[in-house]
Amino acid sequence: MQRKSAFSRRLPDLVTEELVSVLSKKGASFEFKQLFDVVHERLKKRNAASGGEEMLRLRAYEKLQHLVSRNMVKKNGKKYKGLASLANAIAPEEPLPPAAVIAPAAPAKKALAKPVAKKAPAAKAPAKKVAAKPAKKVVKVVAKKKPAKKASK
Repeated sequence: MQRKSAFSRRLPDLVTEELVSVLSKKGASFEFKQLFDVVHERLKKRNAASGGEEMLRLRAYEKLQHLVSRNMVKKNGKKYKGLASLANAIAPEEPLPPAAVIAPAAPAKKALAKPVAKKAPAAKAPAKKVAAKPAKKVVKVVAKKKPAKKASK
């Protein structure tokens, strides 16, 4: 069962785009270090390699593992190879409806709220009576502590 992330409507970022473009080359398979070096160089050229190299390495590894879990990249030992479904990684899964993009939410007007009468909950059907078994008594034995004797002088 595949779990959707909380940010399913976000557009793919530059790291994912570069990973997809490098891995989608026919017959290309990379170890992560080689793959990261290529992706890092391409991001530097686009002036998009901010936040430090180690942080970028972590983000790229996380994105790559996400692509593997979505069966868009095949991991064979330490090598990664793009599959045919990899082209779908950069297309947004669910585009936003046009109305949500164009029409901003109207500000709420303050109005006096009228009290609403609550309805009584519907009566439930009586449950079947089951003979209850008597509970067993549990007796705890507690050892009493003897008061300490005072030292005599």
